[in-house]
Amino acid sequence: MVIKNFDKLNLSLERRIVLEIIEKTLDDVNYYNLVKKYVHLLNDSVLQIKDKLFNLKDFEKIYFIAGGKSSSFMAKAFEEILGEKISEAIVVEKRGYHSVELKFPIIYAGHPLPDNESFNAGKNILSLVKKACEKDLIIVCVSGGWTALTTFPPPTLPFEDVIETYKLLLFSGMPLNQMNVVRNHISMLGKGKLLKHVNGATVLGLIAVDEVGGEPWGPTVKDNTTFKDVLQVLENYNLLDKVPESIRDYVLENLLIENSSSRECELNQARVQNFVLVNNIDLCNIALNYAKDYAPSYVLTTSLEGEAKDVGTVISSIAKEIILYHRPFSPPCILIAGGETTVSIDNEFGEGGRNQELALSTALGIAGTNAILAAIATDGTDGPTEIAGAIVDGSTLSRCKEHGIDLFKELKRHNSSYVWKVLGDAIYTGETGTNLMDLIIIYVP
Repeated sequence: MVIKNFDKLNLSLERRIVLEIIEKTLDDVNYYNLVKKYVHLLNDSVLQIKDKLFNLKDFEKIYFIAGGKSSSFMAKAFEEILGEKISEAIVVEKRGYHSVELKFPIIYAGHPLPDNESFNAGKNILSLVKKACEKDLIIVCVSGGWTALTTFPPPTLPFEDVIETYKLLLFSGMPLNQMNVVRNHISMLGKGKLLKHVNGATVLGLIAVDEVGGEPWGPTVKDNTTFKDVLQVLENYNLLDKVPESIRDYVLENLLIENSSSRECELNQARVQNFVLVNNIDLCNIALNYAKDYAPSYVLTTSLEGEAKDVGTVISSIAKEIILYHRPFSPPCILIAGGETTVSIDNEFGEGGRNQELALSTALGIAGTNAILAAIATDGTDGPTEIAGAIVDGSTLSRCKEHGIDLFKELKRHNSSYVWKVLGDAIYTGETGTNLMDLIIIYVP
């Protein structure tokens, strides 16, 4: 079972249905299974990725890189497919993840904040790709977490200042795509940066997309943002005067010398093909197919964003509209949402994560109804916790009161993990082998 405490969470048939949808969906989007589905070696010399064919006899050496949460699952599949055809490899995983057993070397680095091993991982990856030449092939597998796990700043930026900037971005409440505008420009392995160092080698990127919109991203995808965009993000979130002086100076200096046309020309010289292995839209569609076995089902959105507690209020309002007025859908029905909310941290905070906080907020709104909601981070770690998410229903608020828990107070303190641990409604998965943003299931029987 992917959900380790499945049976303990199963207090009713309706809750079991919600958990079964999540269980089946997570198994389908496991990275190892997906690579084995889309990547094949034909006649021992032709690599097939989806509908594209690459004759490996055209290349002298094959270099392999995998980085991001659960990237070792992709690496395991490629290790089995290509074996000794790979000349050299590097895999970078989040520290604390229990990776599958690999022959490839694994570097365990920091996430969501980079650490010294992130720095070393980025340095080693850069050294590896610089070995390549026109006659070589570089395969790069990317999943969510790449940016932090491979952070390697330009020489003029102190690493501790980069870490401090990451921290400010994380606590600001800005969505992931805005964070990455900044982070990509202060790392030499940010979006598109790898292509500057491959010396004419052919590059194949396999990307598990963990951003709203489902568009490919990562070190093999050309970046259309500029230092002007970085400045705009920092100003929009009142961070320009808060980031370390070295970061601010670096952004302003590059803003003056930036020449996007020459940069684009340079990157266009790289021979690169990118493949989206799976994205959040696929995640929601897979969940939808399983949900239809239980009740009429609909994808509410694949672009869920916003403050977690506010999103919880909106979701509970939709559930109550269905219950009271049978609109926009009639019960029974199942709604599916995917995306990634945020939590803005102030001076007082406890332990939690965006999905746990969303569930806490939803519990207030659906109190006394028959609605059920489960919200999880698909990688199995919600925020800095070992909890994947939580499941709530109409009885959650009254159960809190029985345990002497002030749900309003804990929501305000961002202390959702405490609530779910006491109630026994925290969802635990451990490493899931995937990382595709968040999955929310709402069931109105």
